[in-house]
Amino acid sequence: MHVEVSVGILLEELIQRWSHMFTALGGGDHLPPSVLLRTEGMMEALALVATDLSPAAIDVEMNRCYAQALGRTLEEEFGEDWREFYPFPQIPAVGRRAPVYPSTKD
Repeated sequence: MHVEVSVGILLEELIQRWSHMFTALGGGDHLPPSVLLRTEGMMEALALVATDLSPAAIDVEMNRCYAQALGRTLEEEFGEDWREFYPFPQIPAVGRRAPVYPSTKD
């Protein structure tokens, strides 16, 4: 069975998802793991079917969405070697830590 996949449609869907995810994170929201994992799966699928798009090229698009939503690039946020800590297709979508207040004086 042969199924034709439109790379453009898949990339546009990823751009929408990244934009939504990073805007939510910028607003202080957390992301459900299912949203993150599905989007990472789509990134891997795109890298497999799009012979003209490397993982690095996909990262460029994700970084553009990140910068647009949060006002800084992934490199500025996580360092130049961020892909060493988040190998493709992992998305470094990290929410702010909730404040923790001790319940006892100890």
